[in-house]
Amino acid sequence: MQPPGADTVLVRHGELNTKSSKVQGAMERRLIANLQALVADRGIEGEVERRWSRPLIHTSEAQVDAAVEAAASAPGVVSASAAVVVPAEREPIEDALVRAAREHYDAGAFAVRGRRADRDVPFDSEDVQRFGGTAIWESVEDEFEPEVDLDDPDLEFFVEIRDGQAFIFLEKVSGPGGLPVGTQQPLVALISGGIDSPVAAFEVLRRGSPIVPVYLDLGDYGGVDHRERAVESVRTLASYAPNYEFDLRVVDAGETVDLLAQTFEEGRMLAFRRYMYRLAEHVAEETGAVGIVTGEAIGQKSSQTAMNLGVTSRATDLPIHRPLLSVDKQELIERAKDIGTYSTATIPAGCNRFAPDQAETHGRAATIEAREPDDLFERAERDAADAEVLALGRGVDPV
Repeated sequence: MQPPGADTVLVRHGELNTKSSKVQGAMERRLIANLQALVADRGIEGEVERRWSRPLIHTSEAQVDAAVEAAASAPGVVSASAAVVVPAEREPIEDALVRAAREHYDAGAFAVRGRRADRDVPFDSEDVQRFGGTAIWESVEDEFEPEVDLDDPDLEFFVEIRDGQAFIFLEKVSGPGGLPVGTQQPLVALISGGIDSPVAAFEVLRRGSPIVPVYLDLGDYGGVDHRERAVESVRTLASYAPNYEFDLRVVDAGETVDLLAQTFEEGRMLAFRRYMYRLAEHVAEETGAVGIVTGEAIGQKSSQTAMNLGVTSRATDLPIHRPLLSVDKQELIERAKDIGTYSTATIPAGCNRFAPDQAETHGRAATIEAREPDDLFERAERDAADAEVLALGRGVDPV
């Protein structure tokens, strides 16, 4: 919902404001570049302007909703609003509010929310709320009986004053928050294409880390469309940061999986995870990534018990980041739906065919190491080097 004449997107970030001026400035510049990439990638004609703590996207009224949606998908953005911009003077503000009320206010209670970040104007936020509310009331009182409710209104009119301008808007569209992509170092993301791993990858994206996605093809133990759903999941993740490369490394792990299936029963999943982590370590060395991210959560699977996580983590010296460690499955499903990866994640993974009949829930490192093939880590290095690379991101920075 937008006020008449809205052709500007007011973008808000949150955590950046807690940084030092130098760090905030650097992060804002990165956010501006990311926003410009999103606007260009979605075919929106617009220009991103950097303003301290409030970036702006200047576009047309016809495309302002699309620009809001683009801004609200950018990691680092807390919320975005389609706004009409007028001089920070009483009469233009009243006129803009009246136009918005005549188009959108036809019954129920309303409230005017004022915010003044410009001390040079001759009125404060309470004055804006008072004269703005009066203007709206008088513009509609001949048609119906208006009502003001500051606690639980049916419709809110926002006025934010800064830099000699007043931004009038009607809603705030929530963004992912966090930090702009590119403000932290990259991480290798192990992507299965299931529900959890793409969500975990998105969580580190929204903390500023670009990802290097890796998918392990299980060969005969993989399900139909197993690979394709991983590819589509990475494509979806790439849409949140189109100016970064999302080169998916597809690893042919079928031979190793088959060997593990033949080598031992109980504990084979732990050996496989150790192989995955060592493989991811080699990818990190190649790409400059500084850690590994997975979708594991304590107790979600037998291989993910608290004890087993300790056993598998020993396979690499890199930190293994598990942003979903304590998140319930239903919450993960909702997050996957929110970021758009759920629909491609519901095809059976197929890896259940690799899981043994008797699961190991209390694995011990010495026991697993003694059972696994002597060349397991050599296989990980070889398979990482032989991975097929699919370029799924545009990777072009507009600035």
